[in-house]
Amino acid sequence: MGRATILTGLGAAVPESVLTNEMLAARMDTSDEWIVSRTGIRERRVVTPDIATGDLAVQAGAHALKSAEVDAVDAVVLATTTPDHRCPATAPSVAARLGLGRVAAYDVGAVCSGFLYGLASGSGLVSAGIADRVLVIGAEAFTTIIDPGDRTTAPIFGDGAGAVVLEAGDEARRGALVAFDLGSDGDLADLIMIPAGGSRRRVARAPGDEFMKMQGRPVFMNAVTRMVESSRNVLEKTGWPPESVDLLVGHQANVRILYAVADQLGLPHEKAFVNLDRYGNTAAASIPLALADAAQRGRLCAGDRVLLTAFGGGATWGAVALEWPRLTSY
Repeated sequence: MGRATILTGLGAAVPESVLTNEMLAARMDTSDEWIVSRTGIRERRVVTPDIATGDLAVQAGAHALKSAEVDAVDAVVLATTTPDHRCPATAPSVAARLGLGRVAAYDVGAVCSGFLYGLASGSGLVSAGIADRVLVIGAEAFTTIIDPGDRTTAPIFGDGAGAVVLEAGDEARRGALVAFDLGSDGDLADLIMIPAGGSRRRVARAPGDEFMKMQGRPVFMNAVTRMVESSRNVLEKTGWPPESVDLLVGHQANVRILYAVADQLGLPHEKAFVNLDRYGNTAAASIPLALADAAQRGRLCAGDRVLLTAFGGGATWGAVALEWPRLTSY
């Protein structure tokens, strides 16, 4: 068999602090009914001032290493939009704090598609023989870049982290990453953007320019279109009929997006996993956090065919097909 990439470990971490819809309604013009009817979100986890993205990444990474029953990797790939610092990258610090030594470590920035880009990057390292084992983490303290008074974004986003361990193996082993599809369209960059703080616009020109801005309606439409398109591309590569997919784990942005994607792929809604009601949109952490939650709820069994898909700022999108492994813990 050829050299394949196998998922062997899984972990997650979320802050203890919970922000409910009722708590949001007490400080802005919104309500639990309004938020739930439009997004499906009921509460989200938020970092306190003493917690950063790297802290969540370390926790999730440690759980994933324990799940895989390993204490060493050859590389760490961290997908995040909210690094601990603008410079340097956060991944090397995470690797050091996990006691992984002087391994390759770098950040990946593709916003809500970041974890899928991280999986592709980690799998590439394995396939090329550069690494035999890679820790891929999606971690975000996304509420730190959201205007707490913005009715459009504040109800949507939360914080958290999820991680997986990837290892070299043969194609017949359960847990193999079977196919990838990635894409982007820079002409849509302004759909999800923080206007100020980069080299293009170094300081805020207007109040709130330091926070993320999102154009809700076009994001919704493009998310459904690209996630469906990417998912179909992956299914074509694998030869899996849509009805053979056991679980669709899409980016947890909006329950209506998840169900629209399922509808267009011909999948029943019960095959679309949803946990955004408790965590909100955690950007790059969304999919690994959902995988850990699905595994804990017994929604994933060894040998299941799993389809991952996401859309994020950039604009970026992607899909990954894998066969679920037998994990001892998560």
